[in-house]
Amino acid sequence: MTVDVSTLFLVTIYVEAILGLLLLFAWMQNSAIRAVAWWGGAHLLRAGSITLFGMYGAWPDMITIDLANAILLTSFAVTWTGARVFDGRRPMPIAMIAGAVLWLIGTHFAFTSTKMELRALVSAGIIAGYTWATAAEFWRGRAEPLVSRLPATFLLFAHGALFLLRTPLSMLLPWSPTNQVFGSVWLTVLSSEALLFSISIAFILLAMAKERTEYRHKTASMIDQLTGISNRRGFLAECDTVTRRQAEEPRLTAVLLADLDRFKSINDRFGHAVGDKVLQVFADTTGRTVRPSDIVGRLGGEEFAAVLYDIGRERALVMAEDIRSRFADAASLVEGRPIDATVSIGMVLTDDPALDVPKLLRHADQALYRAKERGRNRVELASLEPRGKPGAPGPSSDYAVDAA
Repeated sequence: MTVDVSTLFLVTIYVEAILGLLLLFAWMQNSAIRAVAWWGGAHLLRAGSITLFGMYGAWPDMITIDLANAILLTSFAVTWTGARVFDGRRPMPIAMIAGAVLWLIGTHFAFTSTKMELRALVSAGIIAGYTWATAAEFWRGRAEPLVSRLPATFLLFAHGALFLLRTPLSMLLPWSPTNQVFGSVWLTVLSSEALLFSISIAFILLAMAKERTEYRHKTASMIDQLTGISNRRGFLAECDTVTRRQAEEPRLTAVLLADLDRFKSINDRFGHAVGDKVLQVFADTTGRTVRPSDIVGRLGGEEFAAVLYDIGRERALVMAEDIRSRFADAASLVEGRPIDATVSIGMVLTDDPALDVPKLLRHADQALYRAKERGRNRVELASLEPRGKPGAPGPSSDYAVDAA
């Protein structure tokens, strides 16, 4: 089989360059995963190295091969560095270029055929060393084992061994007898292409796994583990979206603050397991009553809040009353025990473009206090009016609170 060297070189250069640019583009879309930039850079270095290999004979041979090999070794060092950066470790600039320098110092004087074989062996050994170092980074890393870590480790160790055995293996392949040298070269090129492709796929899978893990951790920190709805932190973070929408397109918005009545006595009488179930019932009832676009969260203990953007006054009152009545029905029997669980709700309405949810929650809290004072198990609406201008229409940033 005759090898079309020019075509193979050209295809390989294109593949390397395109893969490198795609990885750099992916990094630009998500700069938090810095390792992707290293892997993209490694592919571009590989494209440059293979370009120089393809120019063998056009320039003085030793200059071309020396430079091509130095760039090739550096590309594998950059790949290894990307694995370190991906797993939170620092780059090692000296170790990155040590292989290329060692190769140049140790073999630049070798011009005879015998020493050319030594050059190839030293080069293969350095590449195998970087490959196995990358495999070690995978092995010791924090990636999910069943996603990519173990397969990637195996591939990297196998490819490192292939580099060391490439010359004897090339004798077994059906290369053209007149192109035995190119047979060895192309076994090296193709194996390194397969290696870097495997590394890139493994790295992308690991990056996706790491991003999913970080997303889960971030999400978990914003979710109330008992009820499954947003906790205080998550609730306020979600309210930022409503604040931006209100600033762009002001609409009447309701902020509700709910507190379960005599919740401590429920815990004392029936136990914390029943109390936890009552909290879950309220969260579930509220979630099924409000609209999908509304925001609901547990602020802590038995206190819950909701933000209803773009809602009419009457509909907001009906929705708050539905939450109260449906919860009373749903919580009348919990874990087979009759429970007299009720909820008091304070609510405030505003169409102020400068929506300040924490401030409105304080106003709703005063309405909630009025609901508790007036016998509990009721909804109280706080009216917002400009301080010093009773009855004046329109929103204001300085409010007095009166129970409606």
